[in-house]
Amino acid sequence: MQPFKKHRGIVATLDRANVDTDQIIPKQFLKSIARTGFGKSLFFDWRYLEDGTTPDPSFSLNESRFAGATILVTRNNFGCGSSREHAVWAIAQYGFSVVIAPWEDHGDMRVPGFADIFRNNSVKNGILTLELSTENVEEVFQKVSSNEGLEATVDLENQTISLHAAEDVVFTFDIDPSVKDHLLRGLDDISLTLEREGDITKFEQDHNVQLGSF
Repeated sequence: MQPFKKHRGIVATLDRANVDTDQIIPKQFLKSIARTGFGKSLFFDWRYLEDGTTPDPSFSLNESRFAGATILVTRNNFGCGSSREHAVWAIAQYGFSVVIAPWEDHGDMRVPGFADIFRNNSVKNGILTLELSTENVEEVFQKVSSNEGLEATVDLENQTISLHAAEDVVFTFDIDPSVKDHLLRGLDDISLTLEREGDITKFEQDHNVQLGSF
């Protein structure tokens, strides 16, 4: 997994809340035994007309101004539904490196920007998921709408998002320190385990010695 430190790219918007994993990558594409080739099927039922090949002009990500976008901004509870990791693979293989969604407060309850399993799977695959307030995300939507080809820079180390409009707009974000560390160093679960390789080897050696004494 490549380290994630700073990323600049075109911002695309998906104005939909509660996008579940079956909408991100429909179930018929889960039959593949490979981990590649999912990007072309991202949001399949929304991206294409009924023939399955013609792009639907009404779907926002098919707009020419979002061609090559690498930062996706959407609404709350993104990635809900089943735990399929294929959803994150599809996001990454389409070309997105960052997904931004808002948290919303409803009395004593907070609706998160992302479903927990989707967020955890994203970290394991090097995708940065960021939560901003509803007001901040709404401002991003407005800036993208009025600035074609708007780019943003996401600085993980300094925890900032900069929108490069006529005048830069900067937001700050919170992130779990362990998640930040793993992404900055490009560590997936295997890499984290290998950091303890010496301890694991010592445990196995001691364990074998103990078994041999019986």
